[in-house]
Amino acid sequence: MNFDAYARTAVELVNARLDDLAGLRALFGGELGWMGDEVTEKDLAAFRRAQRRLREVFEYGTSGRDTDAVAELNALLEVHPVQPRISGHDANDWHMHVTSRGASVSAEFLAGAVWGLSVWLCEYGSARFGICADERCGNVYLDTSSNNCRRFCSERCATRSHVAAHRARKRAATLTPA
Repeated sequence: MNFDAYARTAVELVNARLDDLAGLRALFGGELGWMGDEVTEKDLAAFRRAQRRLREVFEYGTSGRDTDAVAELNALLEVHPVQPRISGHDANDWHMHVTSRGASVSAEFLAGAVWGLSVWLCEYGSARFGICADERCGNVYLDTSSNNCRRFCSERCATRSHVAAHRARKRAATLTPA
């Protein structure tokens, strides 16, 4: 069972644009493509609620409030319970899923996202939850760096932020009398 992949679905959800069903459908790709076809307005409401609560988990983690992060994840696990099942197409492809296929799209996706993020917290600690340091961004990420030093959600944000800081220093230097 790939817990990191489930944890990444939580990150993708928090960073998703959930303005409408089209925005929600954009969240599903690859193996999850079928979910985009089955998603409903009711699912959209559930995803929006979970998105807000998962963002809080990242905010708690980045501010060192581990107990709050754990309490929120435990509350989310109650709302989105894990019901493991074995799935596969033949005897050589058996693998685990965290909920039954008969569940709604939101139930299946959110159970996996919450479970993955919970396992991530237990394995690496909530200090590995990050919010992009580029003030124009605000996306969340999981810090997979070897020394827990990541500050940006992507290379693009890091570059943009560093270029802006460089330009600000350069402007300040030209405005300061010699």
